[in-house]
This record gives sequence, structure tokens and C-alpha cells, in this order.
Amino acid sequence: MAKQRDRVVLRMIEDEMKKSFLDYSMSVIVQRALPDVRDGLKPVHRRILYSMHEAGLTPDRPFKKSATVVGDVLGRYHPHGDTAVYEALVRMVQDFSLRYPLVEGQGNFGSIDGDGAAAYRYTEARLSAVAMEMLADIERNTVDFVPNFDDRLQEPAVLPARLPNLLVNGSSGIAVGMSTNIPPHNLREVVRAALHLLDHPDCTVQDLMRFVPGPDFPTGALIVGREGIEKAYETGRGRIVMQARVQKETRRGGREQLAVTEIPYATSKARILEQIVDLAKKGRISDVSDLRDESDRDGIRVVIELKRGADAQKVLRSLLKWTSLQSTFGVIALALDNGVPREFTLKEMLERFRDHRVEVIVRRSRWELEKARDEAHVLEGLIVAVKNIEEVVRIIRGSRDRAHAAERLRSRFELSERQADAILQMRLHRLTTLESRELRERLAGLTRRIRELEALLESPQKQLEEVRRELEELAERYGDARRTRILDAREAARLEDLEAEEEVIVTVSHEGFVKQTPMYLYQRRMGSGKALAGMERYENDYLEHVFVATSTETLMFLTADGQAYWLPVADIPEAGRTSRGRALQQLLGLSRDGRVVALLSPGRLAGDARLVFMTERGLVKRTRLDQFSSQRSGGVIAINLRRGDRLFDVQVSDGTADVVLVSRAGRVIRFSEAEVSEVGRVAQGVRGIKLASGDSLVGAVVTRHLTSLCLVTDKGFVHRLSLEDFSLQGRDGMGVVAVKLDGGTGKVVGAKELLPEDELMVVLASGGTVRLRADQIPETPRGGRGERLVEVARGDRVVEVTRVGGQGGEDDAARRATGEGSADEASVDDDLDEAEEDSPSGALDSDEEEIAVVAVDRDEDQTGGDIDANAPRLRGEESPTEGGRGRRRSDQFDLLGD
Repeated sequence: MAKQRDRVVLRMIEDEMKKSFLDYSMSVIVQRALPDVRDGLKPVHRRILYSMHEAGLTPDRPFKKSATVVGDVLGRYHPHGDTAVYEALVRMVQDFSLRYPLVEGQGNFGSIDGDGAAAYRYTEARLSAVAMEMLADIERNTVDFVPNFDDRLQEPAVLPARLPNLLVNGSSGIAVGMSTNIPPHNLREVVRAALHLLDHPDCTVQDLMRFVPGPDFPTGALIVGREGIEKAYETGRGRIVMQARVQKETRRGGREQLAVTEIPYATSKARILEQIVDLAKKGRISDVSDLRDESDRDGIRVVIELKRGADAQKVLRSLLKWTSLQSTFGVIALALDNGVPREFTLKEMLERFRDHRVEVIVRRSRWELEKARDEAHVLEGLIVAVKNIEEVVRIIRGSRDRAHAAERLRSRFELSERQADAILQMRLHRLTTLESRELRERLAGLTRRIRELEALLESPQKQLEEVRRELEELAERYGDARRTRILDAREAARLEDLEAEEEVIVTVSHEGFVKQTPMYLYQRRMGSGKALAGMERYENDYLEHVFVATSTETLMFLTADGQAYWLPVADIPEAGRTSRGRALQQLLGLSRDGRVVALLSPGRLAGDARLVFMTERGLVKRTRLDQFSSQRSGGVIAINLRRGDRLFDVQVSDGTADVVLVSRAGRVIRFSEAEVSEVGRVAQGVRGIKLASGDSLVGAVVTRHLTSLCLVTDKGFVHRLSLEDFSLQGRDGMGVVAVKLDGGTGKVVGAKELLPEDELMVVLASGGTVRLRADQIPETPRGGRGERLVEVARGDRVVEVTRVGGQGGEDDAARRATGEGSADEASVDDDLDEAEEDSPSGALDSDEEEIAVVAVDRDEDQTGGDIDANAPRLRGEESPTEGGRGRRRSDQFDLLGD
């Protein structure tokens, strides 16, 4: 009894509570709730990924039951509840929770409606490709390992983490007395900011915000206002207002409806539906007549039908005020820094990631250097043995045992114990001549690698270059487009006027007038035969660019004076059928020389797309599309032009094409696109073809196919040549003579790539047009005069050549692009027919190919007489495009009668 009393420690209860609570608090903070600033992971997530890595659950291996993963994590590294581990695993699978999911799942892992995941005995999981970047090189002594909870095993204290995971995937957690809430970001933007930090260590947060404008949530939606973002990035705390993407749609009969297509991050769609129903029943939004959830595998779509005459803007304001369609993300950038919780600015998070990656690269390089030196040391011994193999065999045969043989070998050839042991283990096949040569080649390669690693370890600059290389590879492999749109606070009111996303036809005339036509109206016009009427009354104007776009896209216009402008399709007016639309000069503020030479939709192009610029003086520039990510209201410089030069054309390439340039003097040069280095947006470019005095560019083709090249002279001579006739050569040459020109043939005025189904339309200064099918144009040898296929009267001349597609007129081409119209489509209500009489019309482009219609002589600005309105001059797409606004309806909620 006395011994038991001796073991009792008398303490004040407040002291014991204070100590125990502090121990508990630190355990929760460090071991449970907060991520590490280096890899952005909490311990449970790190342990799940490492346990799956040990189990071999890589992306190229079959899935395994989630129960197996949970059991491994519990038994090896995380002695807590199985529910907590499985919930952490589920979150890493959900693409609406993580911007770049770290685990691939098979089965029911929950939904954005708030549904829970199936039990872990039903689901399966494996690591994603992105998670492999988090674990890369972990076996190369790149990070510290610590004992697990029972000292049986070792677990990583942090992952090597090539991916800046804390920023790109964010984190949230509640500890004792503190919490963290870091939003996800776009990988490409974070990588660009990190690269800028590598080059400019003294940059400010504002500098980095040029590359990271704000969070990029996996659910998309909108961020309203930049003040909260700036405060969060500069101080570690801020409030970000998120809004659903709500679009207004007009139904037949004039009634309106609101369509919710994207919701704020971390909100439940089912909860939003319940809130709307509750508000309608309580009479707070009495103008709602019906509510439907039309969401499917293609995305979210919640339709809120309004009563006739309801004010859609007022309803939307009420919904944003009373439901989760508008919510706030409170940023608290709290993470562990060497085990100590602290708040970070944007720059500090990037700096910690940079420092971590440098440390990983240094430790990896030391490990590789040690391995390389050890292998090289062994190879040197083996090479000595092969050179003296007879004596080595004699020594081994004359030795008492293995130890004696090793000692004699070390003494005779001055070998180390490691080399002697390797010689004794050497197989007989190593004695062949081939194996001997392979040993020497392997040793030479190791020697080079050792020098590289030593140079890397001695140079901090080389270490940063390695970080740069890895980041660029990450962005190339996993980067994608931004999903969340950021609006200034003053733009928030415009949300109420957004139109629904729908396909439209955008047309730009030669004189710079633009308008749009809704696709469904356009298709109805096709059925009634009115689709392309309307431009014929403008004597000197005609359609030059025709484009299929969606009403939510932003188009990029490139002009002859080297500028790039952006214009949202929603800002392009719908004009009457006989109207040209509105002048681009008013919408974009174009200069007098700002004639549009190319029209692109950046959102439809691949992230690694290149823009190839060609000027009239033969300069060529190649720039990545992402250089044009900064959109400014007044436009930006797309190419720095020399005095007197103008931009001729801009074409899109994947980086593996050939560039073909044609001069007015009939010379052609063909060179690989790789001959032109990629440069920045404001660069001038390099010379693609040497032009004689008075010569200029009249044709440019960027192609990966050896098709035909068709040249037309101002006297009507047509030359069809195979691109195989022009061998690849270096840029900056004079090219080769493609056609023989003299006073009878005139100069080349246009050159186009010609496919078997294409046609050429040749335009005369008098306004006449001649259409030539590809099979009507015979192939001619290089250097010949060609065939005179266009009759040109005295005093007249050819001024422009345009490539068109298919057979028949403009209406036929447009029908092939949009689908045949039917009598039923044309038979609409009288009020719609009357409304459509003044609706715009246009023609349809196939994807993003050039469809420029006729243009007059650029040098003399001459215009001809009346242009034949019935002359077909557009190119169409063979596959039909679906129109209309029909959607599958499900989960209908009947609220109020109309």
C-alpha cells in the first residue's frame, strides 16, 4: 500500500489540464489538421499516398478495393478511425473537391449533390498520374523518414512533391484554436508564377498576381471582385465572393428562365435546390413557376422557370441573396513550416515550394552521385580483371578460399575490397568481347554523369534550372485551361444580363463590320432558303470571315498593323438580315490600318498551340498561344512590325508543320516550322524568305501534309504544283522559281493550299468571279507558265484568290455545315417569323479554317463593280451541327402554377 502511494503524483488540476490540453492541441495541429507547406498534405493524406505507393497501386496497375488501402494505412501508419481515413481517400478522388485529383476511383465516391460515397468494401482505388509526381524519387533519399507509431516501420516526414500541391489543390482543416482554408488554383498559372519567382527572387505579390489572378475552382463558377484575392495573397487572409454561373434564356412565347450551369466551390447542388423550393413555398420568390434539375454526365444544369412577365433580374438578385448560389470562401493560408503553424502570403508559399524542390534535387543528386561513383568503381575493377583475365583465373585457382583469393587480387592489382568481391562474383559471359566493350561504354557514360552531378551540386543556378525544367514538364503534361472566371466588382451587375451558352454564327465583312446570328435562327433560315441573303446591296463590301462560336466565348482578332484584340461573342450585336452589323472600329477601337487578317477562338485551341505570324515583307514569327493570355481592352502588340511592313496572315500550328511562303515574283520557299524559334509576344520575328526590291508576300501555308499549291497570276494563269516539288531548306533563302513570269503572265496575286475537294474562286477587279474546281486545274511542272484558265479582258485583272469547299452555292455550303433545314423548321409561329425578318444572317465556317471571302487589291485599294451576290464563296463542314436549345429534363420540381 505504501509503494502505491509513492507512485501517486500530486498536481494541481489546472496545471494538469493545461499540460494535457496543450499536448492534445499540438498533436491535432501537427499530426491531424494542418498541411505541410512543402507538399501541401496532411499526415493522413501523405500516409494514404505512401501506403498505396508501397502496395504498387500505380496508374498502370489494376484497381484494388478501398478497404485494402484503408486497412494498410491503419495498420502501418495511421492508428485512428477507419472512417477518417476513408473520407480522406474519397476526397482525393472527387474531381469537384480537388482541382487535380490524387487518386483514381472506381465506384461511387459521392457526388456534387452531397451524396456520400459507397462503403469502402464496394469501391476501388489506385494512384493518379498526378500523385506519382508527388511521390517521384522518394526512394532516392530525397526526404527524411521517421518511425511510425509503433517504431516498426519508417514513413516519410514529407513527400518530394514535384507538384506545388498546396496551391493547386488547396487544403482545409480545423485544428484547436486555428484553422486553414486554402483555395485551389490553376496549375499553368502557378507554374508561370513559380518560374517568374525563379528569375526574379525580389518580385512582389503584385508581380506574381499577373500570373496567378486568383483561385481556380474545380466547379468553375465566378469570382466577383479582386479586393479579397489581393488581400488573401498579400496577408494570408481574405474573403472571396463566389457566384454561380446563371444564364438567362428566353423561351417561346416570351417567357424567360434562368439556367444554373456552374455552382460555387464546396456547395451542394441538392442543398441549392432545397433552398429555392423553400423560398418559393414561403413566397419570397413568387415569380418562380417551375424548377428542374437537368444535370447529367456532361455537367450541371438547373432550370428555374419564371412566370410570364416576371423580372428575371429581380429574381436572380433574390436567389443570390437567399441561397448558396452566392457564397463566400474565407481564405486562411495557414500551414506548417518546419512543424510550426503560420500564415503565408502567395510569394512565401512559392518560396517554400522552391526551397523544398531545391533540397530534393540536391539530395537526389547526391544519392545518384554516390551510386554512380560506386558503380564506376566496380566497373574499373572489372575492366582490370578482363584485361588480365588469365592471371586473375590463376590467382583464384591457386587460392585456399574466397577470402584468400580476394586478398591476393587486392594485393596484385591494387584493388579495393569492393572491386575484388565484384571480380569474384563476375560471370563468365563478362569475358566476351561484346561485354568488355559494353563495360567500357558504361564506364564512360557514368563518368559523364558524375561530372554533370558534381557540376549540379556545385552550382545553385543549375539547381534552379532543374526546378524550372521539372515545372515546365508538369505544366505541359497536366496543365489545363482556367475554369473560374474572375470579374471586377463593377462587372458583377452584368451577371444578370448573361445570355445562355448557345452556338452562333459570327460574320466579319471586308470593311470591318461584325454581327452574330443565333444558330437556331440560322438553321430555320436555311430551311426557308433565306440564310445568306442580305449583303448584296453593299457594293464594295462582302463577307470575309465567318466563324462558328458559342455565346460565352471570347474571340481574338489579329489585324494588319500587328495588334491583337479580344471581343466576347456576347458583346457582338445581333443585326438585321440586311445589315452588315456594327463596325469593329467602334467595338475594338481599331486604328485606320487595323484590317482584320485572322480570327481565332483561343478557348478551342490546345494549350500548346503555336501561332505562326507572316508579314508582307517575308518575316515569320512563332509564338505560343499562352503568350496571349493577358487580355486588355485596348488590345496588345501581337508582333512588332518594321516600318512599312504589315501583317499578312496568322495560322495555327501544333509545332510540327512546314511553312510555305510565296512571293509576288513567283518564288516559293518551304522550311520546317522548327527553323523559327519560339519568341515572345512583342518580338519582331525572323526573315523567312529573302524578297527582291518591290517584291512582297502573296501566299502563306502552314501545313503538315504534302498537298497541292495553287498560284494565280493577275493575267489569269493558274499553276497547280505539288508541295513535294519544293524540298525542305533552311529559312532566310530566296526560295526556288515556281512559275515562269513575263509580260504575258503577269505577277502572282494569290497562292492557296488546294485539297482534292476544294475549289478556287478568282475575283477580278471588275467585280466578276470565276469558280474553278480542283479537278479542272491540271498539275503543271515547276518553272512552267501554267494554264490560262481565267479569261481577263483588256484593262481588267485578277485581284484576289479564295479557296472554297464543296459543290454548289453559298446556301449549299452552309447547309452542309449546319445540317439540312426542313419544312417543319421553317414553319414557326407568325410572331417568330416577323421577328426573324430583321434577324441577322451569315455563313458557317468549318471549325477554324480560313474562309476569307473576296478581297480587293491591297496595294492599290481598287474596288470593282457589283459583286455577284449568288457567287458561292464560302467553305462548309460536311458534318451537321445540332442546333436548338433542347435538353433532357429530369428531377422535376412542381412549385407554383403559372
